[in-house]
Amino acid sequence: MKPNKQTTIQTLLALDKSHREIARVTGIDRKTIRGYALKSALSNSPGVATGSPEQIPPPRPPAHTSASEPWREFIEAQLELKRNAMAIYQDLVDVHGFGHGYNSVKRFVARLCAREPEQFDRLEFAPGEEAQVDYGEGALTWDAVARRYKRPRLFVMTLRYSRRSFRRVVWKSGQQEWAQLHEQAFRYFGGAVRYVVLDNLKEGVIKPDLYEPELNAVYAALLAHYRCVADPARVRDPNRKGSVENAIQHTQATALKGRRFDSLQAQNDFLEHWECNWAAKRIHGREKRQVQAMFEQERSSLTPLPISNFAFFQEMVRTVCDDTTVRVDSSNYAARPAAIGQKVTVRLYAHLVEIRDRSSGTLLRTHARSERPGATVLPDEERPFNPSRQTELLWKLAGQIGPNCLTICRQWFAREGRLGQRRMWGLVGLARKHPAAIVEQACMRAALEQHVTLKAITLMVAELAERASTTQPPPLTQQDDLIRDAADYSDFFAAAAAGVQTRGWLQ
Repeated sequence: MKPNKQTTIQTLLALDKSHREIARVTGIDRKTIRGYALKSALSNSPGVATGSPEQIPPPRPPAHTSASEPWREFIEAQLELKRNAMAIYQDLVDVHGFGHGYNSVKRFVARLCAREPEQFDRLEFAPGEEAQVDYGEGALTWDAVARRYKRPRLFVMTLRYSRRSFRRVVWKSGQQEWAQLHEQAFRYFGGAVRYVVLDNLKEGVIKPDLYEPELNAVYAALLAHYRCVADPARVRDPNRKGSVENAIQHTQATALKGRRFDSLQAQNDFLEHWECNWAAKRIHGREKRQVQAMFEQERSSLTPLPISNFAFFQEMVRTVCDDTTVRVDSSNYAARPAAIGQKVTVRLYAHLVEIRDRSSGTLLRTHARSERPGATVLPDEERPFNPSRQTELLWKLAGQIGPNCLTICRQWFAREGRLGQRRMWGLVGLARKHPAAIVEQACMRAALEQHVTLKAITLMVAELAERASTTQPPPLTQQDDLIRDAADYSDFFAAAAAGVQTRGWLQ
């Protein structure tokens, strides 16, 4: 310490200033001031030489017994009920007349609650055996849609042996994106691992279970494609995947802290550059080896990648209709041998539709995906032509409209079976908006022109209805066999008026 500060401390001590006040004025720790005060007192004592053993302060007396010790049993019972120190202190004052301060109870409770540190086993894994995955938050990135900076989701996959990591940021997080990020990671590493450890997040695990967790169908199919097995961690047990947790914290604190990016691509490019030039070249703290060197050793142990990428799909549940088809993406596809009313699983690929048994997953039918909405993919030999009560009702309604309408409906049913009932419903429904005579006239015209489609008939009905509305009604006539002479009406009204007056109805 500088001589001027030493002189200041000695002067203030000589003026009997307290150690706290001297520390406030000089900014020096009170322990240092206490040492100077002890040294000054020893130097002023007669018969005491500097540096003698008498200068060493006596040891501190043992800590006194806590004032809360007499109520140990009561406090332990309250702690078992999960009560905090303040609640216990209040009960001690109100019920037991406790006369000491709250800090005494707080220190006593802290000693009772002290536990030994929890021990964790060190897990060792072979090269290429395990990878750990998780989501975190990326750096602020400009969102062109929302027109503001937002934090995207940061996906990280870390190889457990070498600690080499794959990092990507995405705006949207779902089951499809989760599986796609896994495939990108495997392609980035040049191979797949045998196990993937993940959280029980909805993107990967639909139903958490310690023994039989249920994965989403797309994720399970992707892992099977790359010959990998998912190993979800226990619920609320992040220590099982500590490597990826540390990788996320390392990325956020070192690479992304305080940064902003103009786009997701800019942030992903930066993360890849940072991983190759800094994170992979670091010396791992526990292993004392370079991460990249360990990855080069692990690379040969990764499972070889399949020749083709994984074919992503959407999975849904559909019910087989009474025409033996299922409706998917505005089109209908044959579902036999599935029974009518049975629920089946449908996988919708980019150019393919698979219909599977819902319980066993057995493939039932495969169809090329229709490019035109509203199409029906159903072979002629599977079309049901048996008339139902609904068909009979439609024929009855068509017969009430007219014979041409009934003939067209029968032709549709003969050619398409029960699928033709959809057009029949549309045809008889025209009679609710327009007169039946106009609908019948349109059907006759369509039959003559050999253009018998529901769309053509609908246009004809609209044209005929518009023409009928613009036609002028016939002029009124004043003379007819059904019209009486005006004199007859005059006599009738006169007689009626006389009869009413005699009865007093007009008073």
